[in-house]
Amino acid sequence: MTGTTTANWGTFAAAEPDLAATVERRFGAYRHHVLATLRGDGSPRTTGLEVRFLGGELWLGMMPDSRKALDLRRDPRFALQANPGDGTGMGGGDVRISGRAVEVEDPAVKAGYAKEVEPPEPFHLFRTELTEITRTFVEDDRYLVLQVWRPGRPVRVLRRA
Repeated sequence: MTGTTTANWGTFAAAEPDLAATVERRFGAYRHHVLATLRGDGSPRTTGLEVRFLGGELWLGMMPDSRKALDLRRDPRFALQANPGDGTGMGGGDVRISGRAVEVEDPAVKAGYAKEVEPPEPFHLFRTELTEITRTFVEDDRYLVLQVWRPGRPVRVLRRA
């Protein structure tokens, strides 16, 4: 992934505040979401995860030595999908975030996160470097709309009938 432009949550939110607010609402609607990581053999692994938007960052916290934490230590690429919720309505649309997870080792940063979130100790903490955010929704019961953001670019909107 050398050469891929990334951004933290704060950079994205400053560039695209409306889409960022929608994404935060979708993730805030439910506690658990789906994280995809890569196993050692390159095959995908999906697991449940809670996420936090704090201090301009999107944080991923996990139990010590969990498979997903070990996956991210080996290969930091991830995809995160907001919980679609009950039924098929998906209010706010389907939201996915892709990027790289960087493990936080700084005790002061981890302590600040722990003070705010109160996770079970010990825990792994990763901050995210975003490479893409996608929102898919239905407009006017007629169009499938995709909003795609990548760092350094405006949101691209695609409509399909």
